[in-house]
Amino acid sequence: MKKYFLIFGLFVLIGQVNAQLKKVVADKIIATIGDKIILKSDIDNTIFDYKRNNMELPPNAECLLLEQALGLKALAVQADRDSIIVSDEEINGILDNKIRAYTMRYGSKEILEQVAGKSVFQLKEDMKPSELEKELAKRERDKIVADIRITPDEVAAYYNKIPKDSLQFYESEMTIGQIVLYPKPSRDVEAYVIDQLKEYKKEVEEGKKKFENLAQLYSDDPGTKNNGGLFELNRNDKNIDPTFVAKAFGLKDGQISTVFKSQFGYHIIQMVSRRGDDATVRHILKIPQLSSIEINQSKEKLDSIRNLLTEGKISFGAAVDRFSEDKNSKFTGGLISNQEGGTSVTIDQLDKDLVLMVDKLKVGQYSEPVEFTDYAGKKGVRIVYLISKTEPHRENLKDDYDKISQVALEEKQNDALDNWFHQRLRTFYINIAPEYTHCPEMAKWIDAGSTATK
Repeated sequence: MKKYFLIFGLFVLIGQVNAQLKKVVADKIIATIGDKIILKSDIDNTIFDYKRNNMELPPNAECLLLEQALGLKALAVQADRDSIIVSDEEINGILDNKIRAYTMRYGSKEILEQVAGKSVFQLKEDMKPSELEKELAKRERDKIVADIRITPDEVAAYYNKIPKDSLQFYESEMTIGQIVLYPKPSRDVEAYVIDQLKEYKKEVEEGKKKFENLAQLYSDDPGTKNNGGLFELNRNDKNIDPTFVAKAFGLKDGQISTVFKSQFGYHIIQMVSRRGDDATVRHILKIPQLSSIEINQSKEKLDSIRNLLTEGKISFGAAVDRFSEDKNSKFTGGLISNQEGGTSVTIDQLDKDLVLMVDKLKVGQYSEPVEFTDYAGKKGVRIVYLISKTEPHRENLKDDYDKISQVALEEKQNDALDNWFHQRLRTFYINIAPEYTHCPEMAKWIDAGSTATK
């Protein structure tokens, strides 16, 4: 049962937006534990989210996810027995935080509601039972491991058990901050781009030109330009600009949108066909061009900010909060994060331009302002701050004590949780649907259910 600690990573953190906004229709009860049930849709939705996020699934995904769902339900049942309370105020706070996260992801409450097909109030009501159950399970788990501590001797013992050839090799790790400005094109240039798109829309609607031909000739999107702007999208795909999604799904077949602005530039969209939450569209993207004047103005402003930083007149965090136009800065304090969301990055996780900037810095130094192009193809200017840097090394207690002690503590907590399940499993009523009894992961649940005591 060592996998139970993963419950919260899989069922609380992964793909909640899609799970709430798109439900797979399959509501058969596949397991019962205590007074709680698990639906086939619970498993299907999680698998859907994995695939939607291009995450790798193990061959026994359904069995593994059902086992983890049972673990969560068992903790929630025990939380009820232990009279653990989550107040209405607390659960409403949790729901409000999630709605805020969804709203930031989709751009506004109006777009969120349009994508979800329901009001924010309805979304919160739909989410409330599952979020309450997750919070109860989390609090029960925290209660079980609350008194678990790790001593330096235990950390050393854990480390010494690791085969020497299995010790991790850590590349040089850095903590890097950045302050980003995005130069604004002139109003005249933006107006010219908007007028161009309006003219393209008019020519297509009057039958003078074909949308796909105009896209091939004039679109600034290299990914769709050659195929006439053709693009397939799903209403719930969080990797697509939410304004683009909302505009697309507001169109009827053949209809062309008004000119609108996304994070990439200005667009018009033509709906080709729509099948529920899937659609095929054509679009033309125009990116207003920046001149050296706008870029140099941003460089001058960043140079002034850099002077304030080097003279100690403002802290890096305050400068990020006040000046940076990178939307991720508001969540990371300007720190560049890795794929797991941590702030320690290696050279291979940085874009080549950033590598060149960091290579010239010593810890504590700020770079000169440098022009760059972000992941969305948008031009910006940034200064980079090298906060810390480690040398490449083999895992050891001196340099990596905090990492090793955290893993050792988690193992000790998992042992305690494993022991808890071993002792308590037979106190639950458990029933598993026949089609899942072949899963090796279900053996202990079926065995416990057959000998359950009240």
